[in-house]
Amino acid sequence: MNAVRVGVIGCGYWGPNLIRNFVNEPQTEAVAIADLDEGRLNRVGRQYPSVETTTDVEGLLTRDDIDAVAIATPVSTHYELAKAALEQGKHVLLEKPMTASVAEADDLIDLAEQRGRILMVDHTFLYTGAVRKVRELIDQGELGELFYLDSIRINLGLFQHDVNVLWDLAPHDFSIMDHWIGRSPQKVSAMGASPVPYPDKKLASIAYVTVDYGDDVIAHFHVSWLSPLKTRRMLLGGSRKMVVYNHLDVDNQVKVYDKGVEIQSAEERRQYMIQRRMGDMHAPKVDQTEALGLVAQHFAECIQTDQQPLTDGRAGRRVVQLLEASQRSMANGGAVETL
Repeated sequence: MNAVRVGVIGCGYWGPNLIRNFVNEPQTEAVAIADLDEGRLNRVGRQYPSVETTTDVEGLLTRDDIDAVAIATPVSTHYELAKAALEQGKHVLLEKPMTASVAEADDLIDLAEQRGRILMVDHTFLYTGAVRKVRELIDQGELGELFYLDSIRINLGLFQHDVNVLWDLAPHDFSIMDHWIGRSPQKVSAMGASPVPYPDKKLASIAYVTVDYGDDVIAHFHVSWLSPLKTRRMLLGGSRKMVVYNHLDVDNQVKVYDKGVEIQSAEERRQYMIQRRMGDMHAPKVDQTEALGLVAQHFAECIQTDQQPLTDGRAGRRVVQLLEASQRSMANGGAVETL
C-alpha cells in the first residue's frame, strides 16, 4: 500500500513534532511544509532537507502530489484552512481545538462527509499508553460504576495571545473525559480570572470548570497559566476502584487504588453505616510508544482503509461544544449552560 503523502501547514510550536513523526512513520511521506515565517521554515528545512518548504499555503493545498494536510496553526485559522483543504480533496488532520466554534466544526464535518475525506483531530493524549490503559480498565469493569473525574492542568506560562487558558489547556482534559466516560454531559458551568494585564485585551489565565452528566456523575477541571508548580493529574473515581493518572510521573503514570466506601444497613437501628475500604495500590505497565507517532500511523491507516478515526470530527466537535459553553458561562459569571 502506498504511503500517504502529507503536507504540513505551520511549523511553530507543534508543527515540527508533526513533521518529525510523518518523516519517521513508514506509512506516511512528508512532502512539503508551509509557513509564512521564513526563519521558521529555514530551521525546519535544515533538519529535514528532503522535505520542501514554502510560504505559499494556497499552492500547497492545490498540489496533486499531496494526499493529506496537517494543520498546526492558531485556532482562528483552522476553519478556513481545513475548508480549503477539503475542497481540494485533501484529507485533514487538525490540531486542537478543532475550530473556534461549533458552527465551524459542523461545517467541516459535513464537508468531509460530502467529499469522502478523512477529518481527524489531533487529541494526542488519547493515543498515550496511560490514557489507553485507563480506558482498558474502564471497559473491563475494573473501576465499576464511574462517579467523578477531577483534573488539574496548571503551570507558569506559556501565555498565549490569541486564546485564553480555557481554550489552550482544557481541550486535552475535555477530550480525555469524553473518551473515558463515553457519553454526553448535560450541563457545564465555569469561572475564570484575568489577573495578568494584557495591553490590548482581557484573557483569562485561570479557570475552573464543572461538568454535570445529569446522573450523579460530575467532573471538575482546574486550568491555569499562573501556578508555580507544573501539574498534570487526573483522578477518576469508581464504585469499585479509583485511578490517578499523573502524566509527569514517568515511572508510574497510572496508579489503581482498591479504595472506596461501602454502605451497610443496620436494620435493627434503621440506620446505614458507611465503611471505608482500604485495599492495595498497583501501577500497571503502560505502553511508552510516542503518542504522536501513533497519531501519524492512525491517520494514515484511516486514509488507506477508509475507517473513521478514534478522534474524528465529531469527537473534536464535542470538545469545542464544551469549550464554547464554558466560555459563555465564564462571561455570565458562572451561570449554568445546558448542552
